Amino acid sequence: MQKNGFDTRLKGDKNTYKELFMRSPQNPILSAKNWPYPTNAVFNPAATMFHGKVLLLARVEDRRGFSHFTKAVSDDGVGNWQIDKVPTLEPDPENHPEELWGIEDPRITWLSELGKWAITYTAYSRGGPLVAMALTSDFIDFERLGPVMPAEDKDAALFSRRIYGKWALIHRPITANYVPGAHIWMSSSDDFVSWDARQVLMHARRGGWWDGGKIGLAAPPIETAEGWILLYHGVRQTASGSIYRLGLALLDLDDPLKVLHRSDEWIFGPTESYEREGDVDDVVFPSGWVLNAETGLLKMYYGGADSCIALATANVDDLLEYIKKCPKPLDALFY
Repeated sequence: MQKNGFDTRLKGDKNTYKELFMRSPQNPILSAKNWPYPTNAVFNPAATMFHGKVLLLARVEDRRGFSHFTKAVSDDGVGNWQIDKVPTLEPDPENHPEELWGIEDPRITWLSELGKWAITYTAYSRGGPLVAMALTSDFIDFERLGPVMPAEDKDAALFSRRIYGKWALIHRPITANYVPGAHIWMSSSDDFVSWDARQVLMHARRGGWWDGGKIGLAAPPIETAEGWILLYHGVRQTASGSIYRLGLALLDLDDPLKVLHRSDEWIFGPTESYEREGDVDDVVFPSGWVLNAETGLLKMYYGGADSCIALATANVDDLLEYIKKCPKPLDALFY
């Protein structure tokens, strides 16, 4: 119910925050001190299953301030990580000038139709950050597809299958016209090169909301029988700086532009020292998770304060139960 532009469901709403994700007692599970070569920070990893093991593609920032990706593999996804001795994927500014100042924040999507993993990432170009893509079948050799979106754009991942016969990409452009602000968009393509049908999927809310500044995709969407689970980060500007927290949404299975439910409250935020203090304080930033389809256990890997990698776990059925009780969004009002 709306009254004078406000959502009166907030009054007396019993669907309040509950603990959905539990932090690993081993946190942080990876940091610069674990790395086989000198680096400043290790954070914001992509994640997937590879040959029955958990594979992370971590963002590694060197002491110049530029980032590259390094692979870490573990049997249980918690400890005993086997880390590549040298960077797995480095910027290639000679052949890809959009990567001049590094590559950042990867996401991984398994595309069964192609038998390959798609890696979407932020290339830091002279014109600003933009979305680039690469394909791989072994995480050794990578086929770069180059930029797929112009600057300024980031926080991108593919859906795991075609939507209406086309590949669908979630991303977060910064726009000055049409719908100004930092919202989550969706675009589609036949060939990963030409992208069209750009539409806002979900708006950043206005005012005092926890996600009232800007929003962006966190980990790639997960397909369930109930719909696509969307994990996203929201940013709130405060007198002492920005706070990055997480929210959930449920998208229609056949038409993901239709947002069925969206959490009013943030469901995970920085509370621990490794999340609150680092190169960038008060940040939890997941860009990868893996689901055990048999047990429903979901492992979420995230960057803590842009300085380390941490792990939190949840049950996918608990996420669905929670998000289905959340209200339908009021995007027409931007809340």
